[in-house]
Parts: sequence; structure tokens; C-alpha cells
Amino acid sequence: MTTATYQVKGMTCGHCVNSVSSEVGAIPGVSEVQVDLAAGQVTVTSEAPLDPATVRAAVDEAGYDLVDA
Repeated sequence: MTTATYQVKGMTCGHCVNSVSSEVGAIPGVSEVQVDLAAGQVTVTSEAPLDPATVRAAVDEAGYDLVDA
């Protein structure tokens, strides 16, 4: 298992959290998604390291922006 934390811009409410959690959670291999609304962070636990482009696409699909590290 591996865990990675990403900064997400644009989340402001519980609906935002649910949208991001749903989209990122649908990525194959993802076992857990934790969203910290106040910090604007998404922590993803997966079976293997994820391609950042895959996470970016899921966050984009939810309507938000992944902040480049």
C-alpha cells in the first residue's frame, strides 16, 4: 500500500468533498480517499503508486484543480 497527498484548489463545501472523493475513489487500485476541506488536501491510499496525471484527471472531472507540487 502507498499513500500520497495532493493539494486541490477550489473546494469550498461538503459537496466538493463528496465529488472529489467519488471521482478519485473510482481510480482502479484506490482503497481509501480522505479529503481535508480546510487544508485543501486529498490523501489517497492505493495498492501501488498512482500516476499523477490519473489523479489530476479525476480531480478535473470532479470540477476542481490539482495544484502542481
